[in-house]
Amino acid sequence: MSHWSRVEVEAIVTTYFDMLAQELRGEPVNKKETNRQLIRLLSGRTLSSVEFKHANISAVLLELGYPYVDGYKPRSNYQELLREVVESRLSANKGLQVTVKNIVEQSVMVAIAPLDFDQAFVPAPARKPGVAPSSRSSVSHQQPRLGVNYLEREANNASLGKAGEQFVLEVEHARLWKAGYRRLAERIEHVSQTQGDGLGYDVLSFEETGQERPIEVKTTRFGAMTPFFASRNEVKVSGVLDNYQLYRVFGFGKAPKVFVLSGVLENSCTLEPIQYRASVG
Repeated sequence: MSHWSRVEVEAIVTTYFDMLAQELRGEPVNKKETNRQLIRLLSGRTLSSVEFKHANISAVLLELGYPYVDGYKPRSNYQELLREVVESRLSANKGLQVTVKNIVEQSVMVAIAPLDFDQAFVPAPARKPGVAPSSRSSVSHQQPRLGVNYLEREANNASLGKAGEQFVLEVEHARLWKAGYRRLAERIEHVSQTQGDGLGYDVLSFEETGQERPIEVKTTRFGAMTPFFASRNEVKVSGVLDNYQLYRVFGFGKAPKVFVLSGVLENSCTLEPIQYRASVG
C-alpha cells in the first residue's frame, strides 16, 4: 500500500487528537466506532492499517513529550509527514497544551487505595524485537522541539512521586502480609523520606526469604509505555545493589498498575542521555 497522503494523515491525526482530548477529560472513548467512521473517509485503508497509524501517532507524541491514547501502544518507523502534521497540530492546539499542563502539574491530595497486590502487578512491556538495551541502541529518538516536555514535567511532580511511593509501600505491605511474613511487612521502610533521596531507591522492602528488596518508584498518570526519567545515581545504583527493582506505576489516579524491571537498568531499558552538566571557567 502506498504512503499515506497528507489528506489521510490530517484526517487520522484529527481523529486521534479527538480521542486523546476525550481521554484526558476522563470521558469514555469508543475506539471501535471512531475507527469505523474514519475508515469511511479513507480510500482502501484497512482497520489494521488505521490502528497501526494510531500507534505511530502515539510514538510521535511520546517523543514530543506528550501522553498518548491508552491502548495504542507506540510504534516507531513512521513517515516524516506524520510527525510534521502532529507537531503542527500540537503547536496550534493551545487547549490541549493547557489540559496536559494542568494534569501533569496537578497535586495529588488523596492517596490512591491499592488494589489487591495480585491485581496490581502486570508483566513489563516486551522489548521490541531487534532493539538493543541501554544507550547502545541503534534506534534514534528525536528530542521534543515544541519547548515543553510535559512527561518530564510530570516526572518532576513531587506530590505525584510521593503518592506513587506510598502506593508501592501499601502494595508491598499487602504482599508480605498476605504471604504470612508480617514481621517483614512491618519492617518495610520509606527510605526516601527517612534517609533522604540520595540512596538511588525509595522503598526498602523484603523478599519472603528476608533478603532486602530495594525499590525505586516511578509514577505516571498515563500509559504503561510512557517514558520515565532516571538519574545518573539511580542507573549506577541499579548495577551495584543486589536485587534492585524499579517499580513503574502507571495509570495513577484511575486504576493504577505496576510492572517491575529487575536489576541493571541498562539491561532492561533503552537509556538516552538528555542532559549535560556545563561548567564555566
